[in-house]
This record gives sequence, structure tokens and C-alpha cells, in this order.
Amino acid sequence: MDKLKTANLYRSELIPVSGKLVERYNKCLVKLGFSKTKLKNFHIDGIGWSPEVAEEKKDNHYLNNGEANPCGILITPLQKGKPIYMPTHTFDRDIMKLVFNEHGEKIKDITRDCAICLDFDQGIDAFYEPLDVLKYDKISVHFHLINDLDKIQKQQLELVDTFSQGNNFIDEAIHEQLLESAKQYGDLRYRDLELHELQYTTDSFYTESFGGVYVLRDFITPIVVFENEKWYKEAIKDTNYEVLIYHIEQSELMNKLSDHIIIECDLEKVVKTERYERIKKFELAACLKKTQHPIKDILTDPILYKSYLNKLDMESRKKVMSVERYLEKLEVSNEFKIADIVDEDLFKALHQPHSSLSAQHQDLIWKLLVNISPKDVLFWYWYDKTGFYKSFQTWDESLKDWAIETIGNNI
Repeated sequence: MDKLKTANLYRSELIPVSGKLVERYNKCLVKLGFSKTKLKNFHIDGIGWSPEVAEEKKDNHYLNNGEANPCGILITPLQKGKPIYMPTHTFDRDIMKLVFNEHGEKIKDITRDCAICLDFDQGIDAFYEPLDVLKYDKISVHFHLINDLDKIQKQQLELVDTFSQGNNFIDEAIHEQLLESAKQYGDLRYRDLELHELQYTTDSFYTESFGGVYVLRDFITPIVVFENEKWYKEAIKDTNYEVLIYHIEQSELMNKLSDHIIIECDLEKVVKTERYERIKKFELAACLKKTQHPIKDILTDPILYKSYLNKLDMESRKKVMSVERYLEKLEVSNEFKIADIVDEDLFKALHQPHSSLSAQHQDLIWKLLVNISPKDVLFWYWYDKTGFYKSFQTWDESLKDWAIETIGNNI
């Protein structure tokens, strides 16, 4: 991962946390029902998740009270606009945008000397069955201040009100109470600590619950796609919902997504794109065994590329060049079928979200397509960083260099 870090492609926008902020972070953890971290220095993302704390706790989702109840921590206004590196749902980023759009100025003021716990409540205490994810509808965002600073503000205001009545201004006991509160918490009279509840309405989304589930419910018929085979088999037993249920590796899934005008693929157009070249090169790299040259050189030098392509065994060569072979045969006769010539996984990788979809839905479908057939290193990095990082660690060093250069040239 050092190569990705050097290229600023691995969690490069994390915020350092130390000193007083660690103390506030721990108070948030306790308030949310979690244990404190023993770390004195760490980093956090836009929702308050820390890779170092996750490693310490051996739990990437340590900010979740079960799969159904994620939480967040705000300790600095610098978290505004920062990436969320371990989202539980694809809509987590949109919720944080809403939080800062509505309460940005108040958050900036409050986090001067306090911290904010976020509770994302979708009205589901816990999941029991895989299709419980369909219950997601409206999500309420509740805000809780550590040390109950908002309640202390009310107490201060009540003291001030009492002090102003009659001859209470000469009451030394009230003086002491006011001074003690001011010393400990500052003058809270003119601070706006009221963070009203926010509402977010979900549509189609991805959740990491049950091993990863895509819920596509803004189309002809709701479709639920499971990444985990165990939970898929459990879900198909449930007859309480009128939805289409698929496992991500089912070949029928791509046909259904196409029929529902969710994805599309025009081979004659896609073959002329940079995305196709990236996919084909990655496919070639997967076929290479022992090479005399670094893989990066093979994929970037046209002469070496042709040389190694022609050194492949016939089946591998046909696989890498299957799209061109199909289009050439199509010019001669219409009797050829894509499935007879084009490699199935390669064909899946060449699909894209249908052009009629909204930008938000296109992002979700790109993530789904990348998970179905991860062959484009750029889109893999964009839409499934966790999966990309995991696979990246197993690659040849030179292939890593090529991937880093390819991603870097497109950012």
C-alpha cells in the first residue's frame, strides 16, 4: 500500500487527531455506547471513522450499533466535504452533505470546545432477515453534544433569568453558580447549540449489511442483488416482498438489468474508448505468466504489447481480442452471437449504466458493474476502493505501477 500512499491514492484526505480532540472523540465513543480508544494520535474521515481505531478494535465498522444502526462523530469543521472511506451505505455521503449544508455554521461554532455524536435512525432496531433492508425509507439524523452542553446552556440561561429577578443580583450563591458554570463551560448565553433533527429519504442504494446488498427500487420492478451467496439463498425463501432477487454472479442478472433499462452496452462504441483499452490491457496482464519485461512496459509500449499478445496461447489470445474478433466477424455475417465469441466476464465489464439514469443512480450502477466484473482499474478505484485495495496487494509490482499511473492520469 506504500505505493498508493506515495501517489496520494490511499486515504490521502484523512484529518489528524491528537491532544484535546482525542479526549472529545473518546467521550463521543462512550456516549454512543462504544469503548474508548487507547491511541493518542490517529486520523478520521468525514463521518468520524478512523482506520487506526478500526485496526485497534479489529472492526472496520466499530461506529455501528449493529448493521442497522450506524453512527458518526464530528470533532472539527474540517470534516466538511471530506471523503467517507468506510461507508455502510452509498447514501452516507449524501447524508453528511445534508448535515453540513443545514448545520455547517453551528457545527463550526460547537466544535470549538465540544464534539457532536450523530445517530442515523431508520426506525429499525436490528436486522433479522436479509430482506429487512427493504425497510429503509426515511432516515432521521439525531445530534447529541458531549457533556450535554445544550442542556448546560439551558441551565445557564435559567440561572441568568433567576439572577435578573428582584434582588437576586446580590445573592452570592447565584453569583458562585454562574461563575462556576462560566469557568467550566464558558459563557453559553449567545451560542446557538440547537441542532434540529434532519430527515433523509432513501431511494436505490447499496449497503454492506448481509455481506453486501444492492437495493434497486426506482425501476420497473424492485431488484435486490446479494453479494453473499448464503444470504441470497436465505432471501429467496422470503415470500413477503414482491421483488426480484439475484446473486451477483448469476448470469441472468445482466439480462434483467438490461431489460429494465438499467444498463447498456454498444460494443462498436465502447471499443473506441479509453475504458476499453484499460480493460483489455488488464485482461492481457492477467494472462501473462513469466515475462522478460516489466508488465507496466508491456502495457504501455505498443511494440512490447503486440509481442506478448502473440506469445499467449491461442485461447488466451482469443479471450483478450474477443471483442475485435466478434466485430470483424459481424461485418461478414450477422449469424454470429456475442456469447459465442466474446468472453463472458469481459463482456460484462464493458457494460455501463443506461444513459437515461440520473447521475446518482449511475454512480450506484457503476459500483454494481465494477463488483460484477472488476477489470477497469480506474473505475474499480473510483467506485469500490475497498475491493480495489484488497486486490491491489496481490498484484505484481509492475502491474501496481501501471495501475497507479493509469489512475493518476485520470484524476
